[in-house]
Formats: sequence, structure tokens, C-alpha cells
Amino acid sequence: MTQHPEAVHLESSRAIPVAYETALARVLPAPLPEIFGRRYAAIGPIAEVRDQAGGWDTAGETRTIVLADGATLRETLTSIDAPSSFSYEITPLSGPLKLLVGQVAGRWSFAPAGTGTRVTWSWDVTPTSGVAAFAMPVFGWMWKGYARQSLESLEELLVGA
Repeated sequence: MTQHPEAVHLESSRAIPVAYETALARVLPAPLPEIFGRRYAAIGPIAEVRDQAGGWDTAGETRTIVLADGATLRETLTSIDAPSSFSYEITPLSGPLKLLVGQVAGRWSFAPAGTGTRVTWSWDVTPTSGVAAFAMPVFGWMWKGYARQSLESLEELLVGA
């Protein structure tokens, strides 16, 4: 019997001076290349989003994320619980990530924080194999750096809007 590796939980958050009541509604449709436009170690920037039908506001919608190196990821919006959270799944389709990551369950959460909102981004990453699971501490370190700079970019986008 083959045992599948357990998912690894990764999480990063930042207090952003944006109204709690509107934070999710502003983050959900935000342009991914503007938030995730910088490389961090081996995690590349998002270059574009393709094949998105609809306003990315209904569970079940899908889109293809294209990284700067040409790798693609399939994203499916799985739930929206306004104004507190939305969730999605990512299945790597191509590129180096496909060797390491089998699936990602992602979530953006929003909570009042003073006069602003604490925005938390998390991933539950399921490695492709037991061997890939050994690389998760390094992947987690890279993801944390990627998340930190992406949350900084999100704040710039939201506060500058």
C-alpha cells in the first residue's frame, strides 16, 4: 500500500490599512501579475492569466496562471465566504513545480485589525511523493519569502487604489 505524503501548511500575513468590509472584494479580482510579479529564489513571477471566463467571483471558476518561465498552473476558485475568506486549488500542469507539488489548497483570510485588515495568505501543499516531501522545508522557506514580498505588493496595490 502506497502512503501519500501529508500536506504541509504554509502561512503569511500582514496588516494592511484597508477597510475590512471591502478587503476581500478588492483582493479577489486583483491582477495577479501586479501582486506576484517578483521572483523569490526558485519561485518565479506570474506573467499572465489565461482562460478566465467570468469575473473570478463564483466558486467553480477556473483559470490558467502562466509564470515568467512559461510554466502553467491551473487554478480553481473553490469557495467565497465574504467578507472573511476565499479559497482555491492549484494543480501544477507544467514546469519544475510539477515534480515537487502535487496540489495546493490556497486560502486568503481577512480579519479586522485596528482601523485596517489583517490579510493572511496560506497554502496547504501536497508533495508529489515521499522524496518530494524531503524538499518541503526548502520550498517552505522560498514560499515564505515569496509571500512576504507578494503581501507587500498587495498593500501597495490596495493603498494606492
